[in-house]
Amino acid sequence: MNKKDIQLLFQYNQWANRRILNAAENLTQDQFLAQASFPHGGLRGTLTHALFAEWIWRTRWQGDSPVNRMKAEDFPTFSLLRERWSQEEKALSAFVEGLDDKRLTSTFSYHTTRGEKMEEVLWHAMVHVVNHGTQHRSEAAAMLTDFGCSPGDIDMIIYLREAK
Repeated sequence: MNKKDIQLLFQYNQWANRRILNAAENLTQDQFLAQASFPHGGLRGTLTHALFAEWIWRTRWQGDSPVNRMKAEDFPTFSLLRERWSQEEKALSAFVEGLDDKRLTSTFSYHTTRGEKMEEVLWHAMVHVVNHGTQHRSEAAAMLTDFGCSPGDIDMIIYLREAK
């Protein structure tokens, strides 16, 4: 994995996130807060979990090990969640831009939110974040589609075609 590859993956990740968030803007407050049978509940819980994952991993890559998790209740409205995600997108983009190939293949250590010490190869963890986001975006897309607000295709090949 090299810097150009990881940049492409994170550009796709942001594009796909934006498609989900743009579709979610069309929901009512009740729909945003509605419960569902997905692992993180409804759309608010699912999106909060996906945002939390991007934030905590970036923070770990930068040398910190937060112990507190974001909670759905931290975002009583969609606009607050979107605003926070916009801030994280900027921080994550800056982190990715600052990488070089050597750093990507290095390891980093962190503690989980339960205090367990871990060590990972940076690019492995970064690919994990994109893959993790794909899972939860698909859950969000299903909920959005049920509400009549499909985000459309969010496959990477669609992003690559549009980016040409």
